[in-house]
Parts: sequence; C-alpha cells; structure tokens
Amino acid sequence: MAGVDISVLKHFISFDGLKNDAKSKNFSVYGKWLGIFSVLLCLALGISNIFRFDLIIIFSILAIVQGVLVLLVELPFLLKICPFNADFTGVMKQFNNNWPRVGFYVLLAVIQWLSLVIKATSLITLAVLWTFCAIMYAISAATHQEFHNGTEGAGIAAVSDIPPSAIRQVL
Repeated sequence: MAGVDISVLKHFISFDGLKNDAKSKNFSVYGKWLGIFSVLLCLALGISNIFRFDLIIIFSILAIVQGVLVLLVELPFLLKICPFNADFTGVMKQFNNNWPRVGFYVLLAVIQWLSLVIKATSLITLAVLWTFCAIMYAISAATHQEFHNGTEGAGIAAVSDIPPSAIRQVL
C-alpha cells in the first residue's frame, strides 16, 4: 500500500490564511482555532481515559461526544454535508455568534472541570482549553469584534478550491 503524499495537505490547509488569522487580532478567530484543536484532544484524551474502570469513563465518553459537537459548531459546513434533522441543525446554528459560543464553551469546560471531583486525569487539559476558548470568544464579544464563522481565509481551503485528485488521494 502506497503512503499518502504529504504535499496534498497544501490543498486542504491554506498556510497564508493561517498567517493572516494570526495577525488579525480578532479573538473569535483565535477561539475558533483553539476549538478546532480541542477536537483532536477530545478524541485522543477521551479514548485514552475510556479504558479506566471507574467513573472517569463517563467523562471520557462525554469528551468524545463534546469533540463531535465542537466540530459541528466550529465547522458549520459539516452540517450541510452530514444528514442531520432540521431541529438538530437549528440548535447548532444558534451558536453562530460570540456570546452563544462563550456559553457553549463554558458549559463544556464546567463538565470536564467536574471530572476533578472523581479523579485528576488528563481530561483537565480539555477543561483548561475550553476555558481559554470561552475567554477568547468573551473578549471578542466584549470588544464588539466581528464574529468569523466561515472557513474562507481561516486557514482552511474552500471545498470548491480542492482539486478532485487531492480528495481521491486522501480517500
């Protein structure tokens, strides 16, 4: 089996967009990138802690579910691709502003902070990261910065810009 060519990543990630995001001084963009990064941690830490034989398994399962929810909130184009019912899509679209995102991330953080009641585990990382996400969105909302939800110019290439050959190579 041949390996995947690493150069195909340039079709999926716009490094110029990432650079522009870092220079933008828009805290909603920073919150978005922290949220996207947290999805990877959710899956990794959720799976690694799921093999415990105590009540932490509940928080591990919650972390995995939270990761999927964050993915759908931060990358709303997935709501169009995946077949969800209209009620679920409507609920997820309510987070298309800074203040609702603050509440969303505070709720996620509180759930994982509660895991400390049982035992200190690596799930604390998620609680800290989501606390920072909430802070980023709160700063953006408090300073009346424009909310950025699109992936254009946010370091992720538009789906229409990705050549079919790159998609086939990844699949």
